[in-house]
Amino acid sequence: MTSSERQAKLLGATLRVANNIASILNPQELLQKTVAIICEEFSFYYAGVFLLDEKNEYAVLKAGCGKAGDAMLSENHHLKVGGNSMIGTAISTQKARIALDVGEEAIHFSNPHLPNTRSEMALPLTVGTSVLGAVTVQSVEESAFSDDDISTLQGMADQLAIAINNAHQHAENQLLFQQAERRARLLDAANEVGRGVASILELAELLPKTVDIICDAYNFYYAGVFLIDENQEYAVLRAGRGEAGKAMIAANHKLKLGGNSMIGMAARERIARISLDVEGEDAFFRNPHLPETRSEMALPLCIGKNCLGAVTVQSVEGYAFSGDDIQTLQTMADHLAIAINNANLLKEVERAHAELLRTKTYEALSSATTEAIHWIGNKALPMTTTATRMMEDLNEAELDVESLKEDLGMIDESARLIMDVKEALLGPARETAPRPVMLTDIWLASAYHASTPSEKLTVKSAPDAPLAFGDSTQLVRAFGNLLRNADESGAKNITIETMPSTQKGFVTTRISDDGIGIPEEMQDKIWASFFSTKGEGFKGMGLAACLHIISQLNGSISVESVPEKGTTFTIELPAAEMTSADLKNAPSKVTLIALEGEWASFINAALQNAGTSVLAKFDPGVDLLLLDETLADETLPTLEKLGSKTLILSAAPKVENITKYLQSGVKDVVLKPYTVEELGKVLG
Repeated sequence: MTSSERQAKLLGATLRVANNIASILNPQELLQKTVAIICEEFSFYYAGVFLLDEKNEYAVLKAGCGKAGDAMLSENHHLKVGGNSMIGTAISTQKARIALDVGEEAIHFSNPHLPNTRSEMALPLTVGTSVLGAVTVQSVEESAFSDDDISTLQGMADQLAIAINNAHQHAENQLLFQQAERRARLLDAANEVGRGVASILELAELLPKTVDIICDAYNFYYAGVFLIDENQEYAVLRAGRGEAGKAMIAANHKLKLGGNSMIGMAARERIARISLDVEGEDAFFRNPHLPETRSEMALPLCIGKNCLGAVTVQSVEGYAFSGDDIQTLQTMADHLAIAINNANLLKEVERAHAELLRTKTYEALSSATTEAIHWIGNKALPMTTTATRMMEDLNEAELDVESLKEDLGMIDESARLIMDVKEALLGPARETAPRPVMLTDIWLASAYHASTPSEKLTVKSAPDAPLAFGDSTQLVRAFGNLLRNADESGAKNITIETMPSTQKGFVTTRISDDGIGIPEEMQDKIWASFFSTKGEGFKGMGLAACLHIISQLNGSISVESVPEKGTTFTIELPAAEMTSADLKNAPSKVTLIALEGEWASFINAALQNAGTSVLAKFDPGVDLLLLDETLADETLPTLEKLGSKTLILSAAPKVENITKYLQSGVKDVVLKPYTVEELGKVLG
């Protein structure tokens, strides 16, 4: 083959190489395909591409032909720039080097993976004045290259250098695009967090929802919110994702401010902190609940100069965060800090309002107490003066029977009035300890004792309303006062509702009527004893008694009223903590006489689950007859021979009623059970 033919062949191969690699933008794919094409097109024994490392100290093999190339890549094969190698020299001088006989070449790296190499050419990869690396092409023939080949093959190397540079620029552009896209996605997620928590003003709801939104929006392994304690010593975990978060909250997990933790440092210094590899991080708390954490970011929650706490976000991937992420993720933390601050401010406003209301109430009660003392004094005075006069009459033995009767009548009347006040404000001595009670049934019992017409009354309960914890006897008295209050206001309709409370651990019940309402200026005064909006003839003690009873049960009562439209009283009572129990030793056959509703359904279900046959009518063969007190008056005359098997169940037994029922021949009068455990005691 003539020299010109050889040059034409090399030039054609160079063009084919250039055409094949021009459109490849993946750097590794480009290099690997290049060495394969070079060996195929030029029929070389071996070809390899070296690129400079970051410090420009070594040329590192990035792609090589065949098994020899794979072996060297696995060994991270590299050659020192300017060292004792063709590649190192070509890079340092930016000139091609040829070794026609490698055995005689002073500058040659003898490679055990390429024992058959006899000649080699090293071609620098340059773009402008920058050198990227070099290409080695090797042959099993001696003198396989000539100086004339340099210009032709260098053209191929130059095309490769341009393709490598383009691929690197494309990769950098893609990285910049991905970073911009990531930043936009993180900002969108931060705004989503902001929108999701902005309207939540209860910390118990705000913080758990926030960690869920963060983990879902950012796809993080874990997120947690810490708030600084009152002593400014610790950051205390208030919400955490998943089971790990629940376990840490249960253990009262906290981290010392400025201590050996990302959260402690971020909260004290008010600066975000990143650990791309937690294994090498000094300020990192190794948490046994989060064993898979590989990188973490701690973001301070700040309002002005005030730091409220910090947020931790954690990933199972190392180097999951970049410095650019701080700005976008801090935006999310700032949204959260504002929401927490708003919730705290609302709590302060509520506390201030409650304190103001408490002060007004105490003022009203103080005034009412003074009035009560005067009232009692006025009622007691006739008793003392009359008793003195009677004593004088007796001493003088001037007995006037009619006069004595009149005096005794005055004493009796005054004493009864004083007892009425005592009964209204304090009630009878507490007969039962607080227990789980069914509020719908308490209202029905109250309506029975208050003689509230059933056609006026609507009682309903949410299916998930819990039982309250309280004294049923006292609650019947309080609710009865509210029912009488509604009836006396001229209400035609009275509606009772019971539902779960918005306060954790409480149940809400309210009574609404369409009566005359309460003027706004009097709504703070109605809780005072002897104050009434109804005029003469009303003692004004019912609502004062309600407030006293409900407060004693750790509950609260409030009023909303619009004159001429009606009044609503809302009562919050502690919810009962329920435990499961089985009904044991239940009778085989029971008759239940009760109004249809929640309580009757409960008793029916409990008995039937225990295998008891429950009847709704009289049957001499039953073991026991359970009779609701609200139906006792109309039912007792029809009992005949079943009296001795009858238990009357009352939410608030009264002494006079118990006496009446026992005289009629019933077995006993007992407190109504509202749990399976209590029902078992009644049946036992």
